[in-house]
Amino acid sequence: MALALAAAPVQAGPVEYKPVTDQRLANPEPENWLQYRGNYQSWGYSPLDQITAKNVTKLVPAWSLSTGVSEGHQAPPIVNNGVMFVTTPQAQVMAINARTGEILWRYQKELPPELSQLHPTNRGVGLYGDNVYMTTTDSCVVALGAATGKVKWEKCIAPWQDGYYMTLSPLVAKGKVVVGVSGGEYGVRGFITALDAETGNEAWKTYTVAGPGDPAADTWKGDAWKTGGGSVWIQGSYDPSANLAYFGTGNGGPWTPDARPGDNLYTSSVVALDLDSGKIKGHHQYHWNDAWDWDEVSAPVLIDIERDGKTIPAAIHAGRNGYLWTLARSKDGGLSFVDGKPFVHQDVFASLDPKTGRPTYHEAKIPGINKRAAFCPGLWGGKDWPPEAYNPKTGLFYIPSNDNLCSELAGSQAGIRKPGELYIGIPIDEVLNSLRLRDGIDPSKPFAIGAIQAWDPKTGKRVWQHDFPDSANWGPLLTTGSGLIFAGGTSDRKFRALDGTTGKVLWETRLNSGVTGVPSSYMVDGIQYVAVQAGWGVDAERMLTGINALIPEERRVSVLPQGGVIWVFRVMGEEAAAQ
Repeated sequence: MALALAAAPVQAGPVEYKPVTDQRLANPEPENWLQYRGNYQSWGYSPLDQITAKNVTKLVPAWSLSTGVSEGHQAPPIVNNGVMFVTTPQAQVMAINARTGEILWRYQKELPPELSQLHPTNRGVGLYGDNVYMTTTDSCVVALGAATGKVKWEKCIAPWQDGYYMTLSPLVAKGKVVVGVSGGEYGVRGFITALDAETGNEAWKTYTVAGPGDPAADTWKGDAWKTGGGSVWIQGSYDPSANLAYFGTGNGGPWTPDARPGDNLYTSSVVALDLDSGKIKGHHQYHWNDAWDWDEVSAPVLIDIERDGKTIPAAIHAGRNGYLWTLARSKDGGLSFVDGKPFVHQDVFASLDPKTGRPTYHEAKIPGINKRAAFCPGLWGGKDWPPEAYNPKTGLFYIPSNDNLCSELAGSQAGIRKPGELYIGIPIDEVLNSLRLRDGIDPSKPFAIGAIQAWDPKTGKRVWQHDFPDSANWGPLLTTGSGLIFAGGTSDRKFRALDGTTGKVLWETRLNSGVTGVPSSYMVDGIQYVAVQAGWGVDAERMLTGINALIPEERRVSVLPQGGVIWVFRVMGEEAAAQ
């Protein structure tokens, strides 16, 4: 039964809420955007094609709405049957009429006043049945009624006082709400857990740092596993046919690798989990014994590719370590190496094993305790958390990348861990001032940092690249059935549409703040909309400070205002065409 949402504007008529089922999540309608990346496979793709290369220049705001809070707005507008759900920093979620911008209800969890938020953000809701699910930075999951915003249940899965927190959007499937924890910087032991969608009761819990009894326990020495990091802070991908969820994991902790000798499984990896039991059925470690803060938390994009006349069920990941990884998936959860290619300048890996993909390192590029080293890409990587995208019509895989920035770090003894305090083994001032230019870059002239790249997964070759001079790229990608790419992410506050086959910018507009939000697209009453949150902050702001220190004053972005706004765009005068 559909539920009528209260407070819908009279002129729009009642907004009917359509319950979200496993079938709908596995086969989402083109007019809806039901989860973080649009589908379980993490494509970031909308089949809608009303907005095209020919009419995108007529794109105008349909409505906008201030969120009332600052800091990094990273969540996609999630849309189900004309109802939009948006989360913001400070544990807020709003239900909105997706056609008019009218607020239907608003919920904000009261966070502990003494809570210190290292990453005050949220990456979106999960939908299932008549419920809306969100995570919070005090390490809780909240289930709300989609029609009312009333709390159905609340489950706190770890003590925030110990350094645990959550920012990811939940993966919801088969009656389970699957989430992971952040907090690797505080010396926590990462894990993924599944909660019952109706009750919030724990169904299973799987640690991403192997401890006693785990087959990979010998990849850790002594008690290092107890503070081993391995955070999980981006929603995983899911293959319903194999009942496997694929999650990326963060780096080991503390950051100094000599404090935790060994491969440190399952950090900096992708793990394939049986959704029913949480058992790790397979894994691939992108790099072992991390020394560079290269989280690999982005979920792999699940597609089938053709290589040498064979169809390969693939898991493709643009790594923070600067390599584009192609893995082959098996139905039992196994993951095997196909290839890995650098998509930005990378000077740490000396080689990759052609069979396993295991890298060997240049010793001089490994920082450690009382050992200084410079390395490229820097600690924010060749691609940080902003998700890539895949378009089945163009056949291309798109990457929001950053190049020509490196880091220089030296570690020290982390000492005794204290709950809730940073435990990284590197002074925080050194971390925040670690950015360096790649050798050979002349800062007196504009130079490329951020970019959007297009790769052909069938050939493993780059097709085109669009560069952004003097600006990093923190822009998640949306691609559409008409072959467009929508993205923000640059420090000029612009939101753009690009041609997905050529990389040419077709349209752009400057918004109130920088765009680190995940864009989405949906349709109501025959009109296609593109929606995104603007609101700069968190690591994008920290990285901008570092870039400003490397370039002449006249090219610096000295003011980039914060403050969240939901922006919704449509083509001007499209009603006649829709009718």
